[in-house]
Amino acid sequence: MESKKNINWGIIGCGNVTEVKSGPPYQLTNGFAVSAVMRRDKEKLKDYAKRHNIKTIYTNANDLINDKNVDAVYIATPPDSHKEFALKVAAAGKPCCIEKPLTPSYSESLEIYNAFKQKNLPLFVAYYRRSLPRFLKVKEWLDNNFIGQIRHITSHLSKPASETDLSKVYNWRTDSKIAPAGYFDDLASHSLDLFAYLLGNFRDAKGISVNQQNLYSAKDAITASWLHDSGVTGSGVWNFGFNDHKDETIIYGSKGTIEFSVFHENSIILKSDSKSEELFIENPKHIQTPHVENMRNHLIEGIPHPSLGETALHTSWVMDKILGEI
Repeated sequence: MESKKNINWGIIGCGNVTEVKSGPPYQLTNGFAVSAVMRRDKEKLKDYAKRHNIKTIYTNANDLINDKNVDAVYIATPPDSHKEFALKVAAAGKPCCIEKPLTPSYSESLEIYNAFKQKNLPLFVAYYRRSLPRFLKVKEWLDNNFIGQIRHITSHLSKPASETDLSKVYNWRTDSKIAPAGYFDDLASHSLDLFAYLLGNFRDAKGISVNQQNLYSAKDAITASWLHDSGVTGSGVWNFGFNDHKDETIIYGSKGTIEFSVFHENSIILKSDSKSEELFIENPKHIQTPHVENMRNHLIEGIPHPSLGETALHTSWVMDKILGEI
């Protein structure tokens, strides 16, 4: 794969995430193309393929995975199907990118990781914040020791119940069989993965998780505390029944602080003894573009990607530790 200069991708799952966030970068990145897409609903599949100018369509994932014209596969389905499709991609001997979280559990994530490791196949996971310019700037500030020795990180994400939640219409993100902790699985996985990227791997993590609202089967309120290998301590709150939407993370150091939002497109703020700065760094139109471009650099130029199977597996471990599953 490293010697190939053009890589044709197949996409399994043509839902909302692939419309703007992730799908277009696979077509716009130099050296990449999308040669086939798969979705069970044939009419929606035809509409998607027509709008995105993709010629080959499949309603069966096996057919896409084994298409000789598909060099690599992007799995963009809900997480309960990630393991099934990923193991088939590994068996077919093709590189893969999987939407986050890797799977609903650490044990299943480990199965995927081992399958690709045994065949020495590239495995990427769409924790794209590791590639976004605004968080690269935060990492630069940390690496330059602008706030001195890092002591603690605290993060708070909360929002009101959505209309879908209140109506109790089915939503896979709040189905405990697919996402045991609901929006925590969907959103906190991004946060915790980013914190590992910024501050290093976690040594331990604990948490309390409950269902406060009883609007759906998954958990909706989680608090956590953790320790990084570096000795940095951390705490987090995620609640999906507040009256307001709050997205605030603060990293505390011996000489100052760095403040940012994980999801909201707010300024990043540095306050320290030696330097104070507030920067607004706009996200790209297609937010996964830097992530996809880094995959191209990894596959074609051999430049290591920041979000690989190993890092995503660690995030799955942290999630399960917080939820008391391991």
